[in-house]
Amino acid sequence: MFTSSTHGVPATGAVPRHVAIIMDGNGRWARQRRMPRVAGHRRGVEAVRGAIKAAVATGIEYLTLFAFSSENWRRPPEEVSILMDLFLRALEQEVAKLHANGIRLRIVGDLARFSPRIRELIRDGEALTAANTRLTLTIAANYGGRQDIADAAQRYFAAHPQAALPGAPPLAADALTPYLAMSYAPEPDLFIRTGGEQRISNFLLWQLAYTELYFTDLLWPDFDAAALEDALASYRSRERRFGRTSDQLQAAQRIVQPQVT
Repeated sequence: MFTSSTHGVPATGAVPRHVAIIMDGNGRWARQRRMPRVAGHRRGVEAVRGAIKAAVATGIEYLTLFAFSSENWRRPPEEVSILMDLFLRALEQEVAKLHANGIRLRIVGDLARFSPRIRELIRDGEALTAANTRLTLTIAANYGGRQDIADAAQRYFAAHPQAALPGAPPLAADALTPYLAMSYAPEPDLFIRTGGEQRISNFLLWQLAYTELYFTDLLWPDFDAAALEDALASYRSRERRFGRTSDQLQAAQRIVQPQVT
């Protein structure tokens, strides 16, 4: 079990252990070039490959990418169809490469709405890569943060029916954590959103409580290793206090890293 940022103080370092990204701007990237939106989505898949490579090189342990939200079904049917086809092809073509590079694949979200073939590829990909430890790559697909919390509550009460009885103790703040879709990962240290929008769009609502937020105007297809380094530089400039004062933080750092005379 990882330390909750509201229950304790997670270990931090110069390199974030977990980075979560909303990959926004594929359609605008294509429109700026007078290309069909599908061209932007295809170029976005290439940017995913680059982000994975950069994360591994940097020493990031967990990379979570928001690929398709539960609200994205509202998009035009033809675009949804294109996105589903790209998702299927990526699973067919990329999983073996991930495995060869020691990367574990996890998919979170409501998978019931996907085609049987996509669900089969997800099961097979997760099983194939389950023992890999170099990087845990999570793809959030048909995922919504509010539904994740609601589902976690349902699982919690199914496992602890006595907790719903009259007179039961109040629900502890972190009781749902083991039942969330991403209970296998620490809370993100750094959240990145490309495309210029400054909102979290129902992504990892529970887990982002103390995450450092970074927004960039770069469109996702243009996000490369240098752009990731810019985000990491911003992260390193932050003072992560988790409710403490700066004086407390500095005192704790002196204890951990005593001066050598």
